[in-house]
Amino acid sequence: MAGGAGVVVEPLAREHWRAVERIYQEGIATGHATFDPSPPSPEDFFATRLPEHRFVAMESAHLVGWVAATRVSPRVAYAGVLEESVYVAAEARGRGVGRVLLASLIESTERAGVWTLQASVFPENEPSLLLHEGLGFRRIGVRERIAKMTYGPLAGRWRDTVLLERRSPVAGLV
Repeated sequence: MAGGAGVVVEPLAREHWRAVERIYQEGIATGHATFDPSPPSPEDFFATRLPEHRFVAMESAHLVGWVAATRVSPRVAYAGVLEESVYVAAEARGRGVGRVLLASLIESTERAGVWTLQASVFPENEPSLLLHEGLGFRRIGVRERIAKMTYGPLAGRWRDTVLLERRSPVAGLV
């Protein structure tokens, strides 16, 4: 799948793990990407991210970002509700890589009948908020003091997250 600015999107596979882990760690280092102090193990990552809804962005055979979706609940009633994460390498930020990745995820989930994609973003991560809103996500609310940071300069601080969701027009819910 071709994206903008020379970016090619392909399925995220096990051979991509080292680059995915490096980009995940770069996001963690910002302090505004996740509550997790370190990337998961490859076993945990691949066990929880849905194979049909995980992609990487390649630029000249160099992995510059990834996106993946997880189930929000094992309950049948929530089968069409997924949570997504999108990460872009530091050197590729601001060039549309995140947009290409998230658009690819939206396309794959709509083909699969997913009716809601959700994301949880730190309010300080304005580029991520703008990316999501530009692709049809809307702010549902702020989860105030939802969890405490355990690492970095914000360790010990309670953090808010912005809950965003995108309802699929294909599912007729918009």
